[in-house]
Amino acid sequence: MKPTEQGMHCVIAEGVEIGRNVILGHHVIIHPHVIIEDNVVIGDGVILGKTPSKSKTSTLKTGDLMPLKIGQGTVVGAQVILYRGSTIGPESFIADQAVVRERCQLGTRVVIGQRSTVENDCQIGDYTKLQTAVYLTATTIVEDHVFIAPMVTTTNDPYVARTEARHAAMQGPIIHRGARIGGGAVLLPGVHIGQEALVAAGAVVTRDVPPYRLVMGVPARVVRQVPEEQWLFLPDGQPME
Repeated sequence: MKPTEQGMHCVIAEGVEIGRNVILGHHVIIHPHVIIEDNVVIGDGVILGKTPSKSKTSTLKTGDLMPLKIGQGTVVGAQVILYRGSTIGPESFIADQAVVRERCQLGTRVVIGQRSTVENDCQIGDYTKLQTAVYLTATTIVEDHVFIAPMVTTTNDPYVARTEARHAAMQGPIIHRGARIGGGAVLLPGVHIGQEALVAAGAVVTRDVPPYRLVMGVPARVVRQVPEEQWLFLPDGQPME
């Protein structure tokens, strides 16, 4: 099916599936076999279904990638690049100049802020928000209802690009549901940010953060419990009433 509205100079490759009430801006490029569900809006200069390329020294394994799928009601801003092999959940919002790499899974109503980068093999849960210029390193896991403030950086290589041992040890942080990460914080490889935990702005997290605790500083240390009135979830996993 053709889009309901289409701007100038768009390129739509073979095998692309387009739902009802889809709007494409100007200069949109859609690579083969991309799936766009109903009521999706695509901004100017967007590239959909891009296949990743590798440098000569890259250790990235691409393999066969499934088609990019964009869920219904999603809005994609200008100059966004969404790679092949990823799934964007329904009613999500991808702001201008953001990048989502291959094999990423985004849930329902996820927000990816302007100029944010989500590297390969990340998982992002429902209702999670990444603000401006967040960097999610490869293999990061972010659960539901997480808030990540601007300029947060995650890392996944404990050997910082030295020794062959790094390949087996690479793991992005795991941010559990309801957690909040303050602006400019840095999360080291493999750390767990517990349910409803709060990482203060500018903190450097070098070890696991317990659930329901506020940490701050360099390196981050537990300061106190997060106030109960700020919780979304009880310790047993049930939503707060």
